[in-house]
Amino acid sequence: MRDLAQAANFAAFTVRLLSGDAMTHVMWVDADDDQVLINTEVHRAKFKAVERDPRVTVMIWVKDDPYTYGEVRGRVVETTRGPKARAHIDALSQKYRGRDFDPGNITSERVILKIAPDLQRCH
Repeated sequence: MRDLAQAANFAAFTVRLLSGDAMTHVMWVDADDDQVLINTEVHRAKFKAVERDPRVTVMIWVKDDPYTYGEVRGRVVETTRGPKARAHIDALSQKYRGRDFDPGNITSERVILKIAPDLQRCH
C-alpha cells in the first residue's frame, strides 16, 4: 500500500458527515512507514468530519491502470499543522505537478491527516 501511496497515484478519500452520509473526494495521497497521509485545510468539510468521526476509507488506484488498487479502512490518529503541513503540500504538488503548490490556493491552515489502517487490501 505504501508504494501505491508514494507514487503519483490518486486516492478517493471518504469521510462520514454529521448527517451520517458519506462524502468522497479525489485527493493527492502519500504515506510514511505506517500510515497513509492526506493533506487538506482546516476549514474544509472533510477535516471537520474527521474531527467528529476519525473513521475513514482511502482507495488508491494506479493512475494508468485503475483496476489495480488498494484500500485502507482506518482512523485518523494524528494531525500535523504548521510549517510541516505547508511543506508537505509543496512536496505533493512537486510529485503530481512538478512545481510547488500555488500559495494563492491556500485559504486556511494546511493540515496532514495521518491514517492508521485497521484493514488493508490490494487488488
